[in-house]
Amino acid sequence: MLVSTRGRYALRVLIDLAQQPSNSWTPLKEIAVRQNISQKYIEAIMTLLSKSGMVDAVHGKGGGYKLNRNPKDYKVGEVLTLTEGTLSPVACLVEGASPCPKAPTCKTLPMWTKLHDLVTGYLNSVTLADLIDDQSLIEDQQ
Repeated sequence: MLVSTRGRYALRVLIDLAQQPSNSWTPLKEIAVRQNISQKYIEAIMTLLSKSGMVDAVHGKGGGYKLNRNPKDYKVGEVLTLTEGTLSPVACLVEGASPCPKAPTCKTLPMWTKLHDLVTGYLNSVTLADLIDDQSLIEDQQ
């Protein structure tokens, strides 16, 4: 699995929003400057995040974006699935894929399935709050 720039930037933007006062709207331009990401690129990401219900948006003067949940309620797996489309390592495990005729005899399918379960399990166990407090991720590895 290779996470695209869009997936990585979406996480950075959400972390940025999580670090702002929860009762204020953060202008897109400010996020772009802090994250050193083009405003045009962030607009596309924010549209996706807004349409999916991950952030609230207010347009116009005094507007901007803010999280609509607590940072601990945002799973990294949820964000990456939204931006990447899938976290599956092989096409036959993508949700909604046509059943593979070789699945009953495939010697590699159990390995791919376990990899998929490990990756999604881990990414769904990490939250924005964990990323902000990166010490918790280090402690989990010990």
